[in-house]
Amino acid sequence: MTTKTDKTLSRRGFFAASAGAAAATALAAPPAIAQGNVTWRMQTHWPTGNWYYEDVFVKFCNRITEATGGELTITPVQNDGIVPTGEVLNAVRRGLLESAFIYPAYWIGRMPVAGHLNGHIGAWDRHEEMHAFFYEMGALDVIREAYAEQGVYQAGPVSYAGLTLYSNKPLRTTADFNGWRVRSTGAAALVFAKMGAAPVSIPGGELYQALQTGVVEGAHWGSTSTGWGMNFQEVNKYIVEPDLLGHLNGEVMVGLEQWNSIGDELKATFNEIVRATSADASAHFLHRDLLRKQDFVAMGGELTQLDQEAQDNLRRYSLEVVDDFSKQDPKYCGRVGEMLHEFLKVTGRA
Repeated sequence: MTTKTDKTLSRRGFFAASAGAAAATALAAPPAIAQGNVTWRMQTHWPTGNWYYEDVFVKFCNRITEATGGELTITPVQNDGIVPTGEVLNAVRRGLLESAFIYPAYWIGRMPVAGHLNGHIGAWDRHEEMHAFFYEMGALDVIREAYAEQGVYQAGPVSYAGLTLYSNKPLRTTADFNGWRVRSTGAAALVFAKMGAAPVSIPGGELYQALQTGVVEGAHWGSTSTGWGMNFQEVNKYIVEPDLLGHLNGEVMVGLEQWNSIGDELKATFNEIVRATSADASAHFLHRDLLRKQDFVAMGGELTQLDQEAQDNLRRYSLEVVDDFSKQDPKYCGRVGEMLHEFLKVTGRA
């Protein structure tokens, strides 16, 4: 829903957010003034009740509203609040929903390059490396082209910190993955299949029971602390170390029509807050990840360590998935895949 008032106003200033690698600082600014106000509903895949729904998602929405003095007001909507999670991309494309703060893996079947936005196992450890790949090497520009074909503007990635595996089966070697029933999505699921596991797609609302009853033997839902928000610690015996990716990403998207209807200053403010939120969120998640791992051990859980061979195989299969994507979609995945191979070379990972 996009609404405008009849007030005639002039801008006094707008928010400038640092998108620095280590952290981002929201600067106080006078109210942003313009020709009327616009309201966008933004739906996430996160359910209410999780700490990060308020601390990350709602904070992001409020940050934009406050930075623009209400000129661009973002109304947060919980998972399935307007449309089912799996239909969000189409809803944004058609204008049934103005924007989303969500997870790219849901669209891989329709748009394989979305998998690159999530990130690939073993690709990067630090937030600044992830941002260098997307913003400095140009991977995000290519991904934006693909989203634009769908009638959607891709604002950029938001870090959820690491990719943590919770499990009821100890995982230490490649052989341990054989037959392991894991709730997984996106490129990670394809990698686990190559490792011999049996990935299963299960909605978040059904995941706790699936783990509790043994329908699956493990799962990942972002980092340690985001999995904790889903109460994984209550129905899993092990956390697998190390995290398989330093920064697993969500995304922020806006309908192309809605995006083109706002001015350049608002667009710049929006994009800067996306970058700043990613830096803030990654630090916020990491701190909680460290604390929750301590809590997990204290409550009787065990941290298991993957041996070097298993880690090497995961990285090798991850690159195979990248190359598979490139063959399926040379127009977009092919170009981003080439960038990723170059990135891995210059960072010493290939």
